[in-house]
Amino acid sequence: MKTEILNIKGTWNEVLTDARETIRKSAINKEPSEKFKRGILMAEHSPIRDIIIRWRWQGIKSWISVHFCRHHHLEPRVSTQRNDRQKEYDRNSAPQDTPVNMIMEGNVQACIDMMRKRLCNQAAPETREYAEDLKVSVHLREPEIADVFVKPCVRCGACPEINNCGWYEAFLARHPEIDVHTTIAERYGIYNKEFYEKHPYVVEMENEDV
Repeated sequence: MKTEILNIKGTWNEVLTDARETIRKSAINKEPSEKFKRGILMAEHSPIRDIIIRWRWQGIKSWISVHFCRHHHLEPRVSTQRNDRQKEYDRNSAPQDTPVNMIMEGNVQACIDMMRKRLCNQAAPETREYAEDLKVSVHLREPEIADVFVKPCVRCGACPEINNCGWYEAFLARHPEIDVHTTIAERYGIYNKEFYEKHPYVVEMENEDV
């Protein structure tokens, strides 16, 4: 695993309370159901911003870290490369693959937006590998949140990119059960089943926790 989840701040009860407030209902002190969690996450309603994910990547190549730093609604902290604060190398001539450490933090909506770009096949394969690892790591703590980290074509039901890589067409060919009547929730479910089958250590780690 490349990703270390440092903290998940905020509670589902806060999300529920805020959601109830918007429809003039009083707060109730309870953990909402899985159905509620998945529904509000998929709808991307504003209360999901109450939950903030904080994680660390150690030894990530500098050029890969830059891809994640571009997402301005997240908070990246990258280990200093200044020559006056480290003597391991000359920053002026350091290669792009120089390893750095970084901590990132963002609310769930910001993470969803970032993951659409970084899970996309148009992202650099090395960058996508980190995004996939983050999805797996979050799944082990908050599976409902991880399951809304999807490629943009899975969300849209078509490729929104300028240059279509063909992944979604191949995905549809593998899953003829998807048609115009397939709901977004069902499409997400099919994508996630396929995704986790390609990451068998997810199941292994979940079984270790039982």
